[in-house]
Amino acid sequence: MNYSFIHRTRSVGPGFILVLSICLSCTGARAQYVSCNAKEIGRLAHSRDMRQRYDSLLHIADAALTADPHPIDTIRTEGLLQGDPRKTATQQALHDLPKIYALSLAWRVSAKRKYLEKAAVFLGAWAAANHPRGDPIDDTNLDPAVEAFDLVKEALTPEQAAAIRNWLLSTANTELTAPYNRTGRATSYNNWHSHRLKIVGEIAFALGDTTLEGVVVRGLTEQIGRNLNADGSSADFVSRDALHYHVYDLEPLLKLAILLKRATGVDYYIYTAPTGSSIKKSVDWVLPYLNGEKTHPEFVNSTVEFDRRRAQNGEAAYKAGTLFEPRNGVATLLLASYFDPGQLALARRLIGTTDRYPAWQAVVNELGR
Repeated sequence: MNYSFIHRTRSVGPGFILVLSICLSCTGARAQYVSCNAKEIGRLAHSRDMRQRYDSLLHIADAALTADPHPIDTIRTEGLLQGDPRKTATQQALHDLPKIYALSLAWRVSAKRKYLEKAAVFLGAWAAANHPRGDPIDDTNLDPAVEAFDLVKEALTPEQAAAIRNWLLSTANTELTAPYNRTGRATSYNNWHSHRLKIVGEIAFALGDTTLEGVVVRGLTEQIGRNLNADGSSADFVSRDALHYHVYDLEPLLKLAILLKRATGVDYYIYTAPTGSSIKKSVDWVLPYLNGEKTHPEFVNSTVEFDRRRAQNGEAAYKAGTLFEPRNGVATLLLASYFDPGQLALARRLIGTTDRYPAWQAVVNELGR
């Protein structure tokens, strides 16, 4: 069924989009939207240029075959200074996540059970040990695990799949019900909420949870209007006086927009909220700072005390007046290039490569269009 007619008008309301999303989810045909589906895996396996990027992930998967998982009970990165033992322990544990994704992808491409079995060991270990506390800046790190589950879920044993599903569902529900998401708190509409919607959205579509899917679709349209400004700036840029937080806010919005485009056919990149805000406007707004036309001294007028604490801790990127580094916008460009392939040229320039696929995200974009 073709739903492209939705793209012909900007007058489509969020309520209609929500109903459409739920109807799509009720058809019974559960495709893979969070990760690559079977058709996309087939294209990857037969593309020489794409395989060059895949081979680097295969190397990670092969090394992971002899590694043990090191899950952490509680992810702790947000609000902690570099060097804090809790943050250091988390950073070490998070090294598992690229391994989980690489193992799962290697299984789908090669059909070799050794990759599937090891991916199941890693995912099972994290499902058993990790307990969410509803902090989206911490939980946003779980992207590779959700994508990995989406790749292998049909091949897991019922017991394995149930344990992982329960863990992910608990993560999503805790995100939505945590105090950080209370109306009136800045964390209910700033970059925290962008990351919250993204991780909950990925879990929703990986699990096929239609209730969560509806929450996320409605939430994204509201977030575009609350978090992004009509001139293209963002609430996070205004409060932090830092492009660092503008792009950090755009990354989850873009990733979620890609997921919803794949799942519902609706283009949230160009969706314009009643406020006049859109993701596209906010990407366009930052481009002059990425291509060198403009520079920006970071954190000079930040209203957040933690920014000053990090500067005092010797974290150079947070020192007031430090110029924004354009390479820190590469992830935003790569994600935006799903909707606007022309953004890849600047991403290549900033990375310093002429490769057709300058990063794995470029491969995923090409496969998913």
